[in-house]
Amino acid sequence: QVQLVESGGGLVQAGGSLRLSCAHSGRTFSIYQMGWFRQAPGEERAFVSAITRSAGSTHYADSVKGRFTISRDNAKNTMYLQMNSLKPEDTGVYYCATSRTYSIRSTDYDFWGQGTQVTVSS
Repeated sequence: QVQLVESGGGLVQAGGSLRLSCAHSGRTFSIYQMGWFRQAPGEERAFVSAITRSAGSTHYADSVKGRFTISRDNAKNTMYLQMNSLKPEDTGVYYCATSRTYSIRSTDYDFWGQGTQVTVSS
């Protein structure tokens, strides 16, 4: 059973930065495409970013393009999300997830972490 654990969330002022991590248990991390999603209060879970298994391709939601950077280290079984120039609308619970396809749809993702809270104050 795959387990994913997010960390790195917190409270930050607008314009600040945070780096989220997603640690994957087991030895199969490198076979999965990976993604980040977020859920704001009262809203549905939304795509943030995705990365292929080899990190050869990445994709971002328009709302975070140019500010967020997704990366992964297969040797450490860990994925990252560097978030710069944070805005209050970036507030939400951030989830990492694994998929066998490179996708922006949450329904294509099989395993999910428990989430980490990011709060951006104005």
